[in-house]
Amino acid sequence: MYFSKSKYCGLWQCPKIAWLDKYKPEEREKDEALDARLDTGNDVGDLAMGLFGDFVEVTAKREDGKMDISMMIERTKEEMAKDTPVICEASFEYNGLYCAVDILKRDGDGWAIYEVKSSTDPEKTVYHADVAYQKYVLEHCGVCVTKTYLVTINNQYVFDGTLDIEKLFNITDVSDLVEDQKTFVGPNLEAAEPMLNSADEPDIDLSERCFDPYHCAFWKYCTRNLPTPSVFDLYWFGPSKSLPLYHDGVISYEELEASDVKLSETNRRIIDFALHDRDIYVDKKSLSKFLKSFTYPLYFLDFESMQPAVPKYVGTRPYMQICFQYSLHYIEEEGGELKHKEFLAEPEDDPRRALCESLCRDIPKDVDVVVFNNTFECTRLKEMAEAFPDLADHLLNICNNIVDLLVPFRSGWYYKREIGNTFSIKSVLPALCPDDPALDYHSLDQVHHGGEAMTIFPAMVNMTSEERARTRHNLLKYCELDTLAMVKVWEELKRAAYE
Repeated sequence: MYFSKSKYCGLWQCPKIAWLDKYKPEEREKDEALDARLDTGNDVGDLAMGLFGDFVEVTAKREDGKMDISMMIERTKEEMAKDTPVICEASFEYNGLYCAVDILKRDGDGWAIYEVKSSTDPEKTVYHADVAYQKYVLEHCGVCVTKTYLVTINNQYVFDGTLDIEKLFNITDVSDLVEDQKTFVGPNLEAAEPMLNSADEPDIDLSERCFDPYHCAFWKYCTRNLPTPSVFDLYWFGPSKSLPLYHDGVISYEELEASDVKLSETNRRIIDFALHDRDIYVDKKSLSKFLKSFTYPLYFLDFESMQPAVPKYVGTRPYMQICFQYSLHYIEEEGGELKHKEFLAEPEDDPRRALCESLCRDIPKDVDVVVFNNTFECTRLKEMAEAFPDLADHLLNICNNIVDLLVPFRSGWYYKREIGNTFSIKSVLPALCPDDPALDYHSLDQVHHGGEAMTIFPAMVNMTSEERARTRHNLLKYCELDTLAMVKVWEELKRAAYE
């Protein structure tokens, strides 16, 4: 089995990652968001191949669909011997160490490495370590590496209708940084060899490496013997706070309660309720004052959006949030009927204008608009107002009348033990409205959270008409549940405040 550049980056972050990848790969947590990023990375990489004009790609696959590494290595040698100016996925192997260079470009008497990332940040040290590993392998294969570059996304690029990949990408010379990292490649590999050849699990404790540069996919495995819940489960309590306590032996909620550690009132309440079987806390005065500020008619709004790495619509930038759907529940008067409206764009079209026009028809000016975490909706509304000046007055009026249903939870006016340590709508809803199958996100088909929605919507373009109709239905049902959830939470908060 070849040792790849991705495995080296795992080793660079923490040697235990490399060991677990080899001996206990089944313990790796499945990360749908990571899978989506990898797909994006592949698409961006394919696009970047054309940065320097004509190129030869040496990718080869076996009958089982897996990469034919031996064939790719041979093809690379052939193309280099022919002095092919640009070789993509150029493949090399030295003593079991393998790498495929995204773009290998002829540069004078040698070759330059261009590593393509779908990120916008060329400063990440892990990227320099990645390229350093490649340079190490190539130089041991006798290749003269002249320069090393990172190719990243330019998030200031504005799409004008014709994709300009030279403007889409930034190319950064990282030769000096890579050279610094290359001094560690040999020692890192040498130190790792006996560990990787042993079936004994390395004794490596939790540290900053569990979170930086990436959240470790083996986190659950490495923390399997910790008490549940633990110091790592507190609200807005990141590694900079939790790790020092962990290393001081203050780990369990019991230990936290007995300590003199400074904690927020919210975290003190989370610990208290978990340990002492308390059920509910309500600050009726603050909660009722908040709820009395609501005026009818009430509109409950939720957007779904996507973030294309490569902009698809005129006036948009890489990774810009593009709203393609909303759900709207509304009640026109106290005690009135709950009604619903919705919008879902067609995946081939720029959804923004049609969504904004529909939203302005569906929500009158100067009415209360309830959301859950107003940062997202307000930011999207301001962006769309900037994109469509003729609709800006109405869109900004909606934004200025938003009421955030997250406030009572974030402010500590309402808490139930079942909510736990996060105040997302998907944690709050089952705690306040248990045992209602109509409010169970798990019972939905195909789309269960926003990450799936943003991936599935653009994929509709390539679906059959039957698949597309099913997906459209499921997207609508998912978004509808988000606003219905807000209505139910609002009703429960009223009950708690006034009963």
